Amino acid sequence: MALMITDECINCDVCEPECPNEAIFLGPEIYEIDPDRCTECVGHFDEPQCVQVCPVACIPLDPQRVESRETLWQKYQRLIGQARKDASPVPAAGDQEAAAAPLPESPGFPPARE
Repeated sequence: MALMITDECINCDVCEPECPNEAIFLGPEIYEIDPDRCTECVGHFDEPQCVQVCPVACIPLDPQRVESRETLWQKYQRLIGQARKDASPVPAAGDQEAAAAPLPESPGFPPARE
């Protein structure tokens, strides 16, 4: 199951930075969890980190989003696959010339040698 944040949330800001999948975001009134990104930390940690740090225990399992551990693992694999694709350091075929071109010098940096 994905997790959810209930209306007991006090907007303390501690859960958002703990989410390795960036599934937690500030909604119109309280923090919310994107169920398409929440893996309950499967693939990262043994326990959901947001649940561990929440001072008011307002992050239960979402009964509308029943998911097996296998489904959560597959979601994790999809998310890291997308992250790797987005962060690929290899330039596209047409960008190889641009990638090899020298960077323009900034005025005053590096300092001119005399």
